[in-house]
Amino acid sequence: MSTAIAAAEGAAPAPLQYLQGFGNHFATEALPGALPQGRNSPQRCPYGLYAEQLSGTAFTAPRQTNRRSWLYRIRPAAVLARPFRPLAHRGLAGRFEGLSVSPNPLRWSPPPIPREPADFVDGLLTLGGTGSPDSHAGCGIHWYLANRSMRDRFFYDADGELLIVPQLGRLRVATELGTIEAAPQEVLLIPRGLRFRVELPDGQARGYVCESFGAPMRLPDLGPIGSNGLANPRDFQTPVAWYEDREGEMELVAKLGGELWSAALDHSPLDVVAWHGNNAPCKYDLRRFNTMGSVSYDHPDPSIFLVLQALSDTPGVDSVDFVIFPPRWLAGEDTFRPPWFHRNIASECMGLIHGVYDAKADGFEPGGASLHNCMTGHGPDAGTFERALSADTRKPQRIGDTMAFMFETRTLIRPTRLALELPQLQPDYAQCWHGLTKRFSPPAAQ
Repeated sequence: MSTAIAAAEGAAPAPLQYLQGFGNHFATEALPGALPQGRNSPQRCPYGLYAEQLSGTAFTAPRQTNRRSWLYRIRPAAVLARPFRPLAHRGLAGRFEGLSVSPNPLRWSPPPIPREPADFVDGLLTLGGTGSPDSHAGCGIHWYLANRSMRDRFFYDADGELLIVPQLGRLRVATELGTIEAAPQEVLLIPRGLRFRVELPDGQARGYVCESFGAPMRLPDLGPIGSNGLANPRDFQTPVAWYEDREGEMELVAKLGGELWSAALDHSPLDVVAWHGNNAPCKYDLRRFNTMGSVSYDHPDPSIFLVLQALSDTPGVDSVDFVIFPPRWLAGEDTFRPPWFHRNIASECMGLIHGVYDAKADGFEPGGASLHNCMTGHGPDAGTFERALSADTRKPQRIGDTMAFMFETRTLIRPTRLALELPQLQPDYAQCWHGLTKRFSPPAAQ
């Protein structure tokens, strides 16, 4: 029995080991001597393993952006017991063309965990998206709502890289390249096409998924900040090699072209005994983010909170940004300290992992989401605005009980019809600004 399955069934899980760093070229083996030396594809691999390359970018991508890993596995990924067939899924949307989009701000309360059994794949619920996997541009934004571990079921997404943001309950994710455990306030990054299984140590889980169709996520350049700050590369953790040699009736679910497909397997696909490369899963603890901010006046742009980005073909404009709003000190003097009122060219989908978001004291709940599309006006609610006006700005303010985030994209995020029909959609969201009354007081006429 694998250590991951043992944990899901109540046995004590084996301590997980990680390699430190983001985008490093790692080399790791679960059996001594399993990694070939001096070449990637020898005539005969150690232990009778098969060599297989997993590419995350084009072969000819520049060296500094090229992503690929070599895997040494018990069976090639091409081995299926039966071919793929279409798999129906009510909550998952993979294409967004033709969906209408409105300038109205939208907000959802947290969707509940299903009553019926649902694993990570069953529990995917699409909020909206933009672009398409065909063009390798844009993203899909989903919730996951699960109450059952995957055991003999595995999943991979050929449409995009998955940024998984737990909000309720831990995830233990057994992948081809090792096992990762992530709790709320940590995030997981799963490369496009990597096969994995999700187990629930706490019995149920809820969170968010950004399915990025474009370039792989990377750490942003720091520019005038210098060589340190924001998300430090050393704090990202990639699993060591781990494998299971297990046979039986199993299922492999694939997402390709916006649709789900199911194939039968007679073995576990998590049979990679050794691997090397830089196309690998990783996790990051958001509480380690080195937050930057003003120490003189004004509230900085939210780009100062950027954790990861997927670049586009336009310099300075990303396909997808992942931004967080973590615990921090605010020290701007004579400054309106909450986020100011704004209209952006980018479209923003926000979620709340923990605590209270400082611009929305009421109505924005952990596990919920809001959507403000291009040029939709938004900002602090009326109550937050009034409190900010009377705050003593001579003293630094600690924003401590919070962890919010934003998926931001340069194109319109189109909500799905199912998301617009959810009972959790708040019909009165825009009323949070109704208390912002006229304050204009011109001088009296002479």
